[in-house]
Amino acid sequence: MNARKYALDILIDIEENQAFSNIAIHRHLKGKPIDGRDRRFITELVYGVMENKIYLDYIIQQFSKIKGDKISIPVMNILRLGLYQITYLDKVPPSAAVNESVNLAKKIQWKAAGFVNGMLRNYLRNKNDIKLPSYEENPREYMSLAYSHPLWLVEKWQKEFGNDFTRQLLQANNQTPKLTVRTNTLKITKEELMEELKRQHVEVSHGLYVEEALCLCHTENIEELKSFQKGYFQIQDESSMLAAHVLDPQPNDIIIDVCAAPGGKTTHMAQLMKNKGRIIARDIYEHKLKLIQNTARRLGISIIETQCFNGKEVDETLVDKADRVLVDAPCSGLGIIRRKPEIKYNKGPDDFHEISNLQLRILENAGKYVKKGGFLVYSTCTISREENIGVIEKFISRNRNFAIIDMNPLIPEVLRSSEKYLQLYPHLHDVDGFFICKLRKNGA
Repeated sequence: MNARKYALDILIDIEENQAFSNIAIHRHLKGKPIDGRDRRFITELVYGVMENKIYLDYIIQQFSKIKGDKISIPVMNILRLGLYQITYLDKVPPSAAVNESVNLAKKIQWKAAGFVNGMLRNYLRNKNDIKLPSYEENPREYMSLAYSHPLWLVEKWQKEFGNDFTRQLLQANNQTPKLTVRTNTLKITKEELMEELKRQHVEVSHGLYVEEALCLCHTENIEELKSFQKGYFQIQDESSMLAAHVLDPQPNDIIIDVCAAPGGKTTHMAQLMKNKGRIIARDIYEHKLKLIQNTARRLGISIIETQCFNGKEVDETLVDKADRVLVDAPCSGLGIIRRKPEIKYNKGPDDFHEISNLQLRILENAGKYVKKGGFLVYSTCTISREENIGVIEKFISRNRNFAIIDMNPLIPEVLRSSEKYLQLYPHLHDVDGFFICKLRKNGA
């Protein structure tokens, strides 16, 4: 099976099953005899189509005699693949993109081959005729089409941030994020890990904000590296690493991580605690707890206890028992669109009320576990005000025994501000969009 067929199957899986792109790619390619070059090409095709889907569909509407909603999902994705290669990939000759798309159609839906051939060749002849709305006259519609973000989302961000900020954010969401890893200082120093990775022919550089962070370049099958299998590092974005540093866990603390899976922050906290103390890591799904267990085992961490528990409920046995509690709440994920571009198509404007209510409920329950004088950190991988500081403001108004505390001493100087929380953006900070706020429970 060739690379384009793999990419097509993955795109169909994402659309039909609302699969996450990174998980779908891993599932379809795992164990397959595919060389590194083809893996890179497949990944590039999948992410390229997902990042630019609205614009690609706009082209299809211009050149197809059949309306998009009348075209089957497989054929629609064949067209998107062909158009993406013609429009964005200089290394692929347009004739090859057309011919390979027609061959895919013959395998999937023979009768559609002529339609695919005709539409793509029509586009090749007339692609310079594609016109977008004027940015000056209609910035929302222009940005929605040019950067393939739903109109409702562009409107939301435009109201919150203005045109220039929104445009830069949309551009950043369509760029490939760097791969960042966290040095497991329980086993190795950062300098030793850098040398180890270089010996494995991995290009490596220092992170931007976190001492133990490293950026890896041109790395495929990272989990097959000996240094990964030995537990010398964990894949994690720097924005996520900052959450553990803000919580500032100490050796011998009792920590509760109420939404712990897949365990990046959990294992980071254990690392900062020098693997001394107790971390109760909870999640609603049993299979996700196994991810934490496997990661902890690989990293040589022994202080994590995994428990299947719904954060919407209160565990009376843990009330006032924890020195520190982390709530990395379920959220819209709008801060990680560059990693999971399907998020922008799977969310809607009506989702935020329900999500923020869930977040507040989980946060209020988690607050009960904090000892007097203890700390509570709330984090999300989104940039929506109503999910972030909006939830914090509601929480404080209903829980007067908590107060926001200054995080500045715990974060790099370049990230410090007059705000009482940290909000990161892809285009400003070159990390995932992320929110962190720290609270203290009043009392002796």
